[in-house]
Amino acid sequence: MDSDYLKHENEPILEYMDLEELPDSDDPVYILGKQYDMKTEKCDLQSDIVSRLWFTYRKKFSPIGGTGPSSDAGWGCMLRCGQMMLAQALICQHLGRDWQWEKHKEHPEEYRQILQCFLDRKDCCYSIHQMAQMGVGEGKSIGEWFGPNTVAQVLKKLALFDEWNSLAVYVSMDNTVVIEDIKTMCKYQPHNHSMAHAASHQRTWSRCRDTLEQSSGWRPLLLIVPLRLGINHINPVYVDAFKACFKMPQSLGALGGKPNHAYYFIGFSGDEIIYLDPHTTQTFVETEEAGTVQDQTYHCQKGPNSMKVLKLDPSVALGFFCKDENEFNNWCEVIEKEILKHQSLRMFELIPKHPPHWPPFVPPTKPEVSTIGAELIESTDKLFDVEEEFEILSV
Repeated sequence: MDSDYLKHENEPILEYMDLEELPDSDDPVYILGKQYDMKTEKCDLQSDIVSRLWFTYRKKFSPIGGTGPSSDAGWGCMLRCGQMMLAQALICQHLGRDWQWEKHKEHPEEYRQILQCFLDRKDCCYSIHQMAQMGVGEGKSIGEWFGPNTVAQVLKKLALFDEWNSLAVYVSMDNTVVIEDIKTMCKYQPHNHSMAHAASHQRTWSRCRDTLEQSSGWRPLLLIVPLRLGINHINPVYVDAFKACFKMPQSLGALGGKPNHAYYFIGFSGDEIIYLDPHTTQTFVETEEAGTVQDQTYHCQKGPNSMKVLKLDPSVALGFFCKDENEFNNWCEVIEKEILKHQSLRMFELIPKHPPHWPPFVPPTKPEVSTIGAELIESTDKLFDVEEEFEILSV
């Protein structure tokens, strides 16, 4: 649990972003695939950072599960970081990476819909309620701290219920990204299947996978790569490759931090990693009668924080977004030629074909349920199989 979150209670939001916390150097600043010069592009850098959706601890929302906690302060930081990474993927999907938020300005309808997905209500697809309850199926009690891989697995499963965005969420296993499996999943159009029909689904999938190569459809890809970059500390051999991922146009940053203390990493400058901090407790925001939301508290107008990359806990999860197949092919090329090729110890493996000794790959599908909202995940242990996970070490 975080012991210092109370000092952030009701901390004022500054009118203008202060970038003094960022490293004072001539090194360029990279934010989610964009490069900035601190001396000549400070305003552009400020606008980019404040445009990211910022999810923090909240209080006074309806109790999770009806009788659970009404605040996630002290335990929900990694869930909030997962929300931020997913929100950035949805912004890229619907608004584009160059979209920027401005205070008191009317924004596209897609922006309002994205924000609605994350409000602290049980009927919102990626709310703290849904994430915490889906975590039960991953072996996490409500109110228990999550690691980066657990959050990745939760997002993958919740995305199956999100028909508006129709994201294909791929979470790598055993430090291995399989190109064939990703292309298979992104070209597959899921349908509802009850667990009783799982065997039938397996047979149907086996018959149709040959025809998918001719399919022109591609579901936008959220690719999450959980990694362990050392034992107790990050191995310095991984640092350059880890930082290089933030330069890629497909970058969604990384989930990680310190033991039981999560941050959303969005960029770097030199040896400093830049992050958004969820450890501010704000009050639950009610939806107005017109369905709009006062959104200023969902954008960090304080300066971002930074920390030395070698101070990171070695358990992290990299995120990437590929809107179409060309973007994914480009990602594969850059990863192989510019990031993994020059490593003496590879950060992860990128392979073309599904390993023959692995179980057959079957794209995940939404289980058949008869209810909506929070009720649909009251018994998550019966909906999905629990997968292996990396966790940030406790101290």
